[in-house]
Amino acid sequence: MHHKFHFPHGFHDHDDDRRPTGGRGPFGRPLWGERGERPDRHGPGHRGGPFGRGRFFDNGVLRLVVLALIAEQPRHGYEIIKEIEERTGGAYAPSAGVIYPTLTLLEETGQIEVMSAEGNKKLYAATDAGRATVEENRAAIDAVLARFAEAGSDRRPERDPRLIRAVENLRLALRLKTQSATLTPAQIDALAELLDDTARKIEQI
Repeated sequence: MHHKFHFPHGFHDHDDDRRPTGGRGPFGRPLWGERGERPDRHGPGHRGGPFGRGRFFDNGVLRLVVLALIAEQPRHGYEIIKEIEERTGGAYAPSAGVIYPTLTLLEETGQIEVMSAEGNKKLYAATDAGRATVEENRAAIDAVLARFAEAGSDRRPERDPRLIRAVENLRLALRLKTQSATLTPAQIDALAELLDDTARKIEQI
């Protein structure tokens, strides 16, 4: 079932406005990318991100998702990034270069406001207009959030980018340490004991 978004003035990019929606769903292009690829079709390193050659979704849709998350509770920018990453099971995390301009636009269009600020760290809350926008688009937003959950469930745990990153960090740290010619027998014993202990703890999770 397709849901239509009702975008407030200022939500669309110019290229979004020119993009036809006929036969392509309510977002101007398939949710999963330019060719409609599902997230399990490509790995995290595939060009264009983990969801194929296109973006995860268009900018206007991302703005509504960000607005919906802020309407749930006031959030900082980095909290929004983490929330989206968690809701997709680590399958997708928007970059700071995407989220912070989105927050700026939402603020400029009166959808959110700064509740408090410490230096560059701003806590955003939804305005009455923003909450009205969320309610007007509730069904469509819920459909996107459902896709988030689906994206996370489709991914095999060992391919989770968070685990991949952690394993690579461990490998790099171990390689740099063991390549040192100054390691003493006691240090080698300590490293081996630490790795064995880590393995046991992982098995117990």
